[in-house]
Amino acid sequence: MTTLTQDYQITWEKLPNDYKLPNDPVDNINQPALAAALTESLQLAGKISANALTTSNYGICATLNNKMVIKAPDWALIPKINVNREEVTRSYTPQLQGDIPVIVMEFISDTQETEYSVKATYPPGKWFFYERILKVPNYIIFEPDSGSIEMYRLPSTEQYILQEPDENQRYWIAQMNLYIGVWQGTRENRTGKWLRWWDEQGNLLLWGGELAEQQRQRAEQERQRAERLAAQLRAAGIEPEV
Repeated sequence: MTTLTQDYQITWEKLPNDYKLPNDPVDNINQPALAAALTESLQLAGKISANALTTSNYGICATLNNKMVIKAPDWALIPKINVNREEVTRSYTPQLQGDIPVIVMEFISDTQETEYSVKATYPPGKWFFYERILKVPNYIIFEPDSGSIEMYRLPSTEQYILQEPDENQRYWIAQMNLYIGVWQGTRENRTGKWLRWWDEQGNLLLWGGELAEQQRQRAEQERQRAERLAAQLRAAGIEPEV
């Protein structure tokens, strides 16, 4: 499959098995935690299908004028892949191996602002790659320290447009049927700002630890209710059945 944009001829080709991927470490300790938190709540809420793919610092490929380009967003969601997962162990090529991502995210971690790079010459910048090559419909840039979030949507104009949050300071992701916003709290010894999901009714999608605590509280409430009922029966001269 071939398309044209700018001066590029775009082809969707599988990454060669002998292609040497960069082995750079992530920029800071926050990135893996933020990415894992986004995926976990989606999985626990049943919002990710069996053939979906969530990625973190994982190569998404396109070939521009016969030259391979690989970008690794800090987090991305691909709704459906049409190949075995073993075929996308090292990298993923949209169109060839499945859908384009419905959303990509970058967590600001450097001073060069590469997340905003519209560099069109080879190799293109991240913004240009997501907007003009992949045509990802939703792009989020998040600054973990301040909690600043920028949400860009790709309409028919084919250029990202900055979105305004709703009255709850959240953004609607139509393709996921979910809201995303910033939440302050603690997870895995990190206290700070997190990106979180909410459903249509405004219910927060919970992490595993939160679900466990919720179940513990319900069990405690049920135990207290049973004790009150037993006390009432004894007061009435009735010995409750054990």
